[in-house]
Formats: sequence, structure tokens, C-alpha cells
Amino acid sequence: MEKALAVLNLNKLKGKVTLKHVGWIIVSLKVIILLYFIHLVIEGFQANTFQFGSMFFGFILAGFVAQLIDGALGMAYGVSCTSLLLWFGIPPKFASASVHTSEIFTTGVSGLSHIRFKNIDKKLFFQIAITGSIGAILGAYLLSDILDGNLIKPYISVYLLGLGLYLLFKAYRNKAKAARKIKNAPLLAFCGGLFDAIGGGGWGPIVTSNLLSQGKNARESIGTVNTAEFFVTYFATAVFIFVLGVQHLEIVLGLIIGGVIAAPVGAYVASRINPRVLLTLVGVMVVLISSWSIFQAWF
Repeated sequence: MEKALAVLNLNKLKGKVTLKHVGWIIVSLKVIILLYFIHLVIEGFQANTFQFGSMFFGFILAGFVAQLIDGALGMAYGVSCTSLLLWFGIPPKFASASVHTSEIFTTGVSGLSHIRFKNIDKKLFFQIAITGSIGAILGAYLLSDILDGNLIKPYISVYLLGLGLYLLFKAYRNKAKAARKIKNAPLLAFCGGLFDAIGGGGWGPIVTSNLLSQGKNARESIGTVNTAEFFVTYFATAVFIFVLGVQHLEIVLGLIIGGVIAAPVGAYVASRINPRVLLTLVGVMVVLISSWSIFQAWF
């Protein structure tokens, strides 16, 4: 009985909260994290703790490549970026924390844009945003406080290898099936948020691809999942900051700088290159990098 009442109250809350309210929540949360990071950057410069060496330019390159891919495909930022950071030797928990922190600045803008152009299925949004955030919180806590980074790194590489192979499969599979009722969306989002936080990427490939495979409209699938991703990313980052603090801020700054530079280039690439070709290139890159990481760890 109590469970039924809780569900009823949640449904009433969903009815009262409009997409305009969601937009203002996104703006408010972005302002909070922006002010916090401005404070950290000022402190870092005053204490002279930043390391602007050759690795910093590597982080800019990683952010550029990942955002270029994401801008052209609408997915695979986390998978691409995390694979590159692991290749640079960054521990898994710091790689995932850095990727999620930098994503806050891109997913927020993306979400607001989708709200503006009404690309969102409101019912589906609440189904995946809530459980996806819960999964992300759990995944971030497991990665940052319980799981051994060195021990789990090969398994994360295996996970990323699987995603890379799936991207290759997605590039050459048949078109989506006819539309039908979406099944198990909350559970799908929970798993997507969990694995995204632990592996540093996968929310888009897991959730968007599954919705499309069930016949969900592409415009609403991408818009809804991208908007929900802001909350998944935000709460995962909050856990990382609470447990780990903010370390390796130069990684985050590098990813953001590279992403900002790549954003307009990604839009141009999206209009020029065949998406199947680009998705194939991404899949091959992720497979090669992940395979090399697995080889180093186990052989």
C-alpha cells in the first residue's frame, strides 16, 4: 500500500513538473558547478598547482577527438574519451571523474537545446532520468571508494572493447524496427547509468541504441536520452567530488578546451561525412585502444 502511494505521489509530481521547470533546474545546477570550478581554477593558479606540460596538450587532444565524434554522431563521447585517457595512463576512477565533470558543460547545453526544440518524451524522460541517476550514483561510489582502480582497469577495458564492437555492429546493422511500446526503460537507464559511471562512458550507446532498437522515434530518443544524461553526469560527478575531491583539474580543463574547439568542427563533420563511416572509425579506435590496454594488463 505504501509503495502504491509513493508511486502515486511521484506521478503527481511528474504531472506538475514541466519541461520548462527541468530547463531551469539544469541552468541552476550548471551555475552552481560553474562557480565551484571557477573557484578551483583561481585557487589552482594562485597555488601554482597546474601542470601545463605535454600531457595537458594530450588531454586537449582527447577532448577534441571525443567531442568531434560526439558532435557528429550524438554519442560515444564518454567511450572515446575514457579509452584515450586510459591509454595515457590515467587511473580509471580519475578518468571517469574527469570525463563526467567535463560532460556537465556539454550535456547541459545539449539538454536545453532539446527542450527548446521539443525533442523530448516527457514520460520517458522521468523514467530514465531518475533511475539513470541512481545507477550513476551507485557506480561512481563503487569506482571511487570500493573497487581497486588497478584491479578493475582490465575489466573496464573489456567493457569498452565490448562497446567498441557494438558500435561496429550498430554501423552495419539494419534500420530500427517499427515503433512499439518501450519496455523496461527504468531498468535500462539504471544499468546505463551504473556502467557509464564505472566505465567512464556508455550511457548513449546503451540507452539510446536500445530505445532505437525497440522502435522509438529517433528524434525523441536522442533528445530525451541526451537531456537525462545531464542529470546522470551531474550526480555521478557529485559523488566523485564528495569521495575523491577534485584532483587532476588539468585533465578536466584540457577536455573542456578540446571540446569547445571541436564543437563547431563536429557540427561541420556531421553535415559532410557518412555517419556509418565515422561510427566504424570510432568502433575501430575503441577496439584497438581497449585491446592494447587488455594486452598490457594481462600479458
